Amino acid sequence: MSGSLCILPRNTLPRDAMADLVPIPLALFDRLAREVDVNGVLRSAKLPRSRFRVARPQATTAEFFALWRAVEQSGADADIGLRLGADAISSYEDVAVLAALHSATLGEGLQKLARYKRLVCPERVWIDFENGEARIRFEWLLADSDPPTLVTDLLFAFVLGLAQRGTMKPVRPRRIELTRRRANEAVLRRHFRCELRFDAPRDLMVFDEAALGLPMVNRNPQLLSVLLPGLELAVAKNGHGRTLVDDVRLSLSEMMYGARPAIAEVAKSLGMSARTIQRRLGELGTTYQRVLDDVRKRSARRLLANTDLGTSEIAFVLGFEEVNSFMRAFHAWEGTTPAKWRAKASGRRDESRKMHRSAKAS
Repeated sequence: MSGSLCILPRNTLPRDAMADLVPIPLALFDRLAREVDVNGVLRSAKLPRSRFRVARPQATTAEFFALWRAVEQSGADADIGLRLGADAISSYEDVAVLAALHSATLGEGLQKLARYKRLVCPERVWIDFENGEARIRFEWLLADSDPPTLVTDLLFAFVLGLAQRGTMKPVRPRRIELTRRRANEAVLRRHFRCELRFDAPRDLMVFDEAALGLPMVNRNPQLLSVLLPGLELAVAKNGHGRTLVDDVRLSLSEMMYGARPAIAEVAKSLGMSARTIQRRLGELGTTYQRVLDDVRKRSARRLLANTDLGTSEIAFVLGFEEVNSFMRAFHAWEGTTPAKWRAKASGRRDESRKMHRSAKAS
């Protein structure tokens, strides 16, 4: 098995029609309350307590991220995301997780999780197969900022918990790649027991492809025969509104590593000609170059803010042939150099932490 599994098209609904609601299981929220001062966290995140006193709490993507950033800044233990993610598998009740747990094999379960997760949350799961590896990553479809590190920790711990609970085997990843500076390495290594790579271009959880053949102990074809028709109908219904701009953006983010993706390559990945892409993007009021610039700009900001990768390394990741070309492009985007932008972002982050420590002490 090789190639990329594009399980569910990005932005299967137009952004204005997509439900920006992230479910928060009560059990997960109750567990969080035992770890931190929840009222203080909610005040820091500017979220009213009443929002989480209902039977099925939900938050927008921005609110969900704000909640976890406030937890990060509350002085919580470094492994809180890992522990909550590992415990969450027992409290999740959404249809995507049910379909995964009752599949025939771990691989089939992960594919079902990827296919149906978008139906219950504005989040997408990518599974890519290459060189005997299964690489898993998450994408937040309506996010205007990068997810907090605790969210990434929680999601990866959740997937590992699903794999171990579903197979009843001590499944371990081959490695974890993280778009962050080296931190809490001992905590992460103790939980995942695998190779860790920091300053990575994207957050990835990598399994041996052979592990995906492990059988799921609670496989239940009868339950799936009830669940899947409705899920497939929902997927088909949601598939009508995806936009070409989002498809091109996603294709670029997948292909852009060490080389500038040619429009012909992107067109081939989307099953159309380069001329058709150019014409249709023009009809949508944009161009291939503008979409490429937007993807590069967003990636550059993320890598500068979250990693210690040097300017030349970031230029390579973004597919620039020369560092100077990247420097000129970044100055056009942000009006400053990558080094000055990084220093400013680091200063804002340090000031935020200082303010939270001061508020906590008072």
